[in-house]
Amino acid sequence: MKERIVITGAGVVSALGCGKEENLAALEAHKSGIAPVRFLSTTLRDKPVGEVPVSNALICSRLGLDEEYPRSSLLGILALREALEQSRLLSDDKVGPFPLISGTTVGGMDKTELSFPSFSKYHDCGASTEAIASQFSVISSSTTVSTACSSALNAILFGANLIRNGLYERVAVGGAEALSNFHLNGFNSLMILDGQCCRPFDASRAGLNLGEGAAYLILEEESAALRREAPVLGIVSGGGNACDAFHQTASSENGDGAFLAMEKALASSGLTAADIDYVNAHGTGTVNNDASESAALRRVFKDNIPPVSSTKAYTGHTTSASGSIEAVFCLLAIREGIVFPQLNFSTPDPACIMPASGERKPVRHVLCNSFGFGGNDSSLILSRYDRQ
Repeated sequence: MKERIVITGAGVVSALGCGKEENLAALEAHKSGIAPVRFLSTTLRDKPVGEVPVSNALICSRLGLDEEYPRSSLLGILALREALEQSRLLSDDKVGPFPLISGTTVGGMDKTELSFPSFSKYHDCGASTEAIASQFSVISSSTTVSTACSSALNAILFGANLIRNGLYERVAVGGAEALSNFHLNGFNSLMILDGQCCRPFDASRAGLNLGEGAAYLILEEESAALRREAPVLGIVSGGGNACDAFHQTASSENGDGAFLAMEKALASSGLTAADIDYVNAHGTGTVNNDASESAALRRVFKDNIPPVSSTKAYTGHTTSASGSIEAVFCLLAIREGIVFPQLNFSTPDPACIMPASGERKPVRHVLCNSFGFGGNDSSLILSRYDRQ
């Protein structure tokens, strides 16, 4: 029997705050971080966003850095530091260096926008990841995954596969994404930005709100984690990636890619649909996505759909970082025994599932969905840790 892959550290930065406890407090208070633009210099002032509530200058001050790095990297350094500190790896001189697998699409675009027509040396996605890795001596190398909105979740799946195949006994995985004009204007050109706070699964939904943030997990072989008496936050039970290849940006009506990703995640975990206690949906608030994901959920769970909600109504759609940010939220759901309620929901849509109103209950297995443009769809199952 192959070793279980456990999570020994987690860090998150989002519009809800910096660190797991600030994010949890906002989630429990049903408080959204979506608000008018504060830091990004943009003409789209009428589009609310989920900005991390700290400036680059303040982040640099906290980290003891100059402001040369792009915002994606600064957010990533904050989140990765929290994960490494919780896993006790920054103070463990007996542990050798290990790789960072990080998802991003915007990379250092914000720096290029300031220097255009010259390109920033951090413009490339890989360069922005390398900037994060450079701040930690325990990180030996970095790899960047860029598959649009499924990037960070794919980074988690890739890192878990590295451990599963015996290449490493631990990896840091996740993603970081900052708002930029290229980012915001691009989504606006698709006419899928809502001028109000987004309303996933609601009949009145009219689009998404872009967000930004970063989150990282430390994955380890169970024996390696126990050997150094590291805290264990949960288990990576399974995951799946699929592609419906339906359209450049839209999902198929019956959610083929999403259905296949969830089915693969269940099959790899050895769990059944009935074992899932909560689904953190991709749930962007666009007309197409929510109906398509609902169709896929109905195919997987039939008439017994577990509580489902989208936390993008709290943070905005953090695009390439969404999979890891929401994976941290799933760990918090397991730890606290809570299903996060669907914010801004008032009117059911027959095309969509009825989202959760929130409740306290034992949460053992959580399914987390992240779906990207082009139909690159990924699902992850995280579970409560039991030593036995």
